[in-house]
Amino acid sequence: QVQLVESGGGLVQPGGSLRLSCAASGRTSSLYVMGWFRQAPGKEREFVALITWSDDSIYYGDSVKGRFTISREYAKNSVDLQMNSLKPEDTADYYCAASYRRAGTRPRDYEYWGQGTQVTVSS
Repeated sequence: QVQLVESGGGLVQPGGSLRLSCAASGRTSSLYVMGWFRQAPGKEREFVALITWSDDSIYYGDSVKGRFTISREYAKNSVDLQMNSLKPEDTADYYCAASYRRAGTRPRDYEYWGQGTQVTVSS
């Protein structure tokens, strides 16, 4: 099993930046992929980005391409999400997820989830 803990959320003005981090512990060596999702009130959970553990292949959701960057911190066994040019519509709870099986963009593709961190973009 793997345990995931997110950090770095908060309140930011439109156009600003935030960096989220997801620390993974447990059986991390066998992971296939880690990803970020977000969920706004009253909406379904939305794919944000993923990175594969074996070769660092990266994939982004259309709504964040060119603004968000996912990266892996090998020494810390963590995955970060740098969010730039934030918009009010980026406001959501952001969740880190992990899978041993395959990379995917659907929540059901992931077996393990963090507790979430809140991001609010508002002036």
